Amino acid sequence: MPKYVYDFTEGNRDMKDLLGGKGANLAEMTNLGLPVPPGFTITTEACRVYLATGEPPAELDAEVSEHLARLEQAMGRKLGDPDDPLLVSVRSGAKFSMPGMMDTVLNIGLNDASVNGLAKQGGNERFAWDSYRRLLSMFGKTVLGVDGELFEHALDEAKKAKGTTSDLDLDAEDFQRLVEVYKGIIREHTGREFPQDPREQLNLAIRAVFDSWNGERARLYRRQERIPADLGTAVNVVAMVFGNMGLDSGTGVAFTRDPGSGDQGIYGDYLQNAQGEDVVAGIRNTVPLTELEHINKQAYDQLLDIMSTLEKHYKDLCDIEFTIERGKLWMLQTRVGKRTAAAAFRIATQLVDEGLIDMDEALQRVSGAQLAQLMFPRFDEKAEKREITRAVNASPGAAVGKAVFDSATAAEYAARGERVILVRRETNPDDLPGMIAAQGILTARGGKTSHAAVVARGMGKTCVSGAEKLEIDLRNRRFTGPNGEVVNEGDVISIDGTSGVVYLGEVPVVPSPVVEYFEGKLAPDADPLVAAVHRIITHADSRRRLGVEANADTPEDAARARRFGAEGIGLCRTEHMFLGDRRKVVERLILARGEEEQQAALAELLPLQREDFIGIFEAMDGLPVTVRLIDPPLHEFLPDLTDLSVRIAVAQAKGESVDPHDQELLDAVRRLHEQNPMLGLRGVRLGLVIPGLFALQVRAIAEASAELIKRGKNPHPEIMVPLVGAVQELEIVREEAEEILKTVSKEKGVDVHALIGTMIEVPRAALTAGQIAEAAEFFSFGTNDLTQMTWGFSRDDVEGAFFGRYMDLGIFGVSPFETLDREGVGRLVRIAVEEGRATRPNLKIGICGEHGGDPDSVHFCHEVGLDYVSCSPFRVPVARLEAGRAAVESAGSDTR
Repeated sequence: MPKYVYDFTEGNRDMKDLLGGKGANLAEMTNLGLPVPPGFTITTEACRVYLATGEPPAELDAEVSEHLARLEQAMGRKLGDPDDPLLVSVRSGAKFSMPGMMDTVLNIGLNDASVNGLAKQGGNERFAWDSYRRLLSMFGKTVLGVDGELFEHALDEAKKAKGTTSDLDLDAEDFQRLVEVYKGIIREHTGREFPQDPREQLNLAIRAVFDSWNGERARLYRRQERIPADLGTAVNVVAMVFGNMGLDSGTGVAFTRDPGSGDQGIYGDYLQNAQGEDVVAGIRNTVPLTELEHINKQAYDQLLDIMSTLEKHYKDLCDIEFTIERGKLWMLQTRVGKRTAAAAFRIATQLVDEGLIDMDEALQRVSGAQLAQLMFPRFDEKAEKREITRAVNASPGAAVGKAVFDSATAAEYAARGERVILVRRETNPDDLPGMIAAQGILTARGGKTSHAAVVARGMGKTCVSGAEKLEIDLRNRRFTGPNGEVVNEGDVISIDGTSGVVYLGEVPVVPSPVVEYFEGKLAPDADPLVAAVHRIITHADSRRRLGVEANADTPEDAARARRFGAEGIGLCRTEHMFLGDRRKVVERLILARGEEEQQAALAELLPLQREDFIGIFEAMDGLPVTVRLIDPPLHEFLPDLTDLSVRIAVAQAKGESVDPHDQELLDAVRRLHEQNPMLGLRGVRLGLVIPGLFALQVRAIAEASAELIKRGKNPHPEIMVPLVGAVQELEIVREEAEEILKTVSKEKGVDVHALIGTMIEVPRAALTAGQIAEAAEFFSFGTNDLTQMTWGFSRDDVEGAFFGRYMDLGIFGVSPFETLDREGVGRLVRIAVEEGRATRPNLKIGICGEHGGDPDSVHFCHEVGLDYVSCSPFRVPVARLEAGRAAVESAGSDTR
């Protein structure tokens, strides 16, 4: 019989699958003897039953009653007792942190009777009525579905009537009146009274937390962070401790290191006479955590001791929520803290130096996605700037865009391809769509631990928060700076999340120091971040099995890829070499009447192609260069059918003579026109149908190699035949290529050698890989086309047409063009690897589609035994890092 409820004394941090992150960590802190309010956790299994059936498990009610009785006994109070009430919070807590995306309700157990008991218990009527109005607003919004703005408006009206802008100036009578207003709002908008039965409150709150797992913002966040949709959330029921009992009480959030930079020190926010949601929501501006030393030194010193204990125990940056009730410190939550990309690299190496983790673990603490973030540009320090204000540097980066003032507008502008900065007084979870759409986020309230800051850091977005000198006018959609600068919606601003500065207009950007390090322009010890990246990428290189090559078509791209650490070129596309001024020669080849004209065009292209290859082979001297023979259909080298038709029709309509060349081109375009050219005359088919085309390219490769060998260089060309679906196609091309290599070797007096292989991009090629390996010395998976043909998708058409809907429906977690589809395309890859190596054990196998630089896809390539991945030059460092991580992860799983 399953157990659905666990006391905090029964769990530990390794039970996140069952207890969620929050419940597991509350249990862990309880086990460590830290001051945690007693409570219990309802498991994710109970949530999954509820989501599947619409009802909680039959046994849950009795288990909750049993554990609630234990909690009441431990606290010496009963839930909602009129004279001496126990109050509880009901909090979500999934396996993976989803800050603010699911629901929480505080002060469960308060009603018209117990509010008086709470006032006597605390000796403070204001505190009791403040707690009751908080319950009504949270319960009304979260459990009963009332618009939260209605409660906010009522609170603003109460402050306005009092002539103040601060909650702290409202007294017990003000809150008592607000309670009646809030109850009226609930009655008007739900058709029922606020439930006075404490157990009914608890049961409804538990259901609401379960339901919030499938709320719109939670689903959107899971898609953004790639969190599986079937995990469910746990529910934590915790005895309330109160930070709103007076100035000797308060609440705060602490980090054991700076989550923005990785600097060591004391970081966090504290707010006197408040409850936890006030800090996270950024409703009132906090004071730095260091101020707590002057407010309550005993609690401050105890907190620092606990922070040290937790960081050493978890061996990582910890994010801590706490409350002080009348001078006594209580720990409400800890978790491994979200951090920026820069902080992730710096903290990982700091923990190594402190002896808490080794370099393998440090490598697992960072990701390719974080490294990619560090390679984005930053603002040019030398550029002229017009500063509007300075605020909290909540999440680093340089963001430029048009100011917009709500989430929907941000999403609308972004859908049109416009860059935006989302400007809010403070963000809440409902702003998530706009936060995802925006380049950066600017808020007038909140600190480094506000909702905006935490979510932005998790998503790698730039954020400046707590810009309290800005006067934000949401109604007129503008803000005014402290010196009178007015920024209307649509005006461009720039925000620097590293310094916290907001600028008027667009500020130019410069390359990141990490890119300059990879380019060789900065020494590894140039600054602490570069030093951390250098140490970790160097360790990744020492651990990885996969080679990392680059997709490059020019000597400049090849040279840059090599500086970035590429160990060769895995894809050199030759069709790009036929564009520009050479297009006219290709036209003559296509329009050739007979073999003589055809050979003349090929002869004109040969020296041009040879020089292309000399440049690329020289840039990659000593490393392999895989040259893909021409792949696209010929019509791509001719003018557009519609443009030609219109040009000729206009000339005819005007009675002018038609250019004979235009007519000749039009006839050729019509002759070559295909309904579906990507499945037509292209790749190997083109080489077999147009005699001499592939021979030209192979000769150019061979002659370029011979020239460099004579210069004392060491070229390693590989010839890749595209779109092969049958071994016979490859055999014909290979036979001709080998003959050309022998001929050039004899002509030039040097031994020219090149591996000959094929792209596996047609499903039939993957399924007949054993046969194809008889003629191929290497395979390279072209996963862009392989994905298109396996799914039956035309990438250019489907991504904008329905991929968004497919993600909403859960059919995709991520686009199969972004991350390799392991179950479908991945199965074809596995088959091809196994059958190809069964035929030719030393078969060299790699991947050269866009997936070669995707972190998850790199791990898959390691798992299935590929020899290398190839990606764009900019993503080479990402692939190097992820290849190292894959090797460490694989070694760890082998020892378990």
